[in-house]
Amino acid sequence: MFERILLAVDGSDHALNAARMAGDLTRTGNAKQLLIVVAYDHIPSYLGEPNLQHAINARLKEAEKILDAAQQAVGEVPAEVQTELIEGSPAEAIIEVAKTRQVDLIVMGARGLGRIVAAVFGSTSQKVVAHAPCPVLIVR
Repeated sequence: MFERILLAVDGSDHALNAARMAGDLTRTGNAKQLLIVVAYDHIPSYLGEPNLQHAINARLKEAEKILDAAQQAVGEVPAEVQTELIEGSPAEAIIEVAKTRQVDLIVMGARGLGRIVAAVFGSTSQKVVAHAPCPVLIVR
């Protein structure tokens, strides 16, 4: 049914629940590909060197930890698993990857780590649901 599944994670509890759900869907639905994406906000260049490089390194290290936790939550799946770390607006990055990779389903958590920002600007999951090129499964 869903051959290509995109799992978007941010390290939140809901994202880890989404990872477990994506793993289950991949196993039971015989998906051929699972793409796990960690999207993080752009780091402002006005930090200057060496601060900019330190911020980039710290952000990448944190993104890799989030990715590792998501892969563990997914577990073993009989599909090709690809991972991506993307800098930019999380909602826009998820939508762009979904379009580019022609995914059949996006799986993501209902609430992420950016609750204060979400209260003002709207949540990432709301934006993805509104603009995604495919079905979106929101997991609590």
